[in-house]
Amino acid sequence: MIRRLLALPNDDSRKIVFVAVSLCLVCSLLVSATAVLLQPLQEIEAGKNLRRNVLLAAGLMSEDDDDSRIDELFGRLEPRVVDLRSGAFTDAVNPENFNARTAARDPELGEAIADDADIANIRRRARFAVVHLVRDGDRIERIVLPAHGYGLWSTMYAFIALDADLNTVAAINFYEHGETPGLGGEIENPRWRSLWQGKLIFDEAGDVRLEVIKGNVDPANVAAAWQVDGISGSTLTGNGVTNMVRYWFGPDGFGPFLDRLRSEGV
Repeated sequence: MIRRLLALPNDDSRKIVFVAVSLCLVCSLLVSATAVLLQPLQEIEAGKNLRRNVLLAAGLMSEDDDDSRIDELFGRLEPRVVDLRSGAFTDAVNPENFNARTAARDPELGEAIADDADIANIRRRARFAVVHLVRDGDRIERIVLPAHGYGLWSTMYAFIALDADLNTVAAINFYEHGETPGLGGEIENPRWRSLWQGKLIFDEAGDVRLEVIKGNVDPANVAAAWQVDGISGSTLTGNGVTNMVRYWFGPDGFGPFLDRLRSEGV
């Protein structure tokens, strides 16, 4: 059969279809095989990238550092699992292999978010979250919290680090998103991220006030401590970042956890 098809003239429609289908099948097999073979390496690189971004937020690495000390430095962090319902630490899952994205889809480990509470537009979340503590003896010097929320085109994933007062932003680091390069994609620009350092999350009443505004912050404004410069041409991305922060530091996110730490004088 194959020989007869190959013996046909090159302009014969049957031969053209056969060659095209055969080529597609071979290419598909090659691509699939390559993806399977490279998956372990991709997972290793993804894990390394995640650890690097946690370390950047924790202040244990700089943008210019290479990856040779990632494992060593990561050992200085204390990973802990937080039960988002109660705000308490828990041993219900292992922080070393817990995947919040997978857990969010699991009926046992995840839960749907009510429409009126879903200001970050993420629909579902895991019941647990892994946070990383930087300690100075028994004292928490800095805490790194994961956060994600929808921007203009994509879900943006970040780590937000707080100083020991559990209110002052030490760093923010976006490590995955699909926002427009040169516009919303500027959320990963170190210069813009540096504007977050020293900003406050909560006001005196305990409400989440931090926001990305449109335009530049006026230092003379009494609200400047809770404001970050907007990104030109990216108002909707900025709104998404604001909503992400307000969800994850509110009562449905890490709010109960931070309240518990304050009450315990940690």
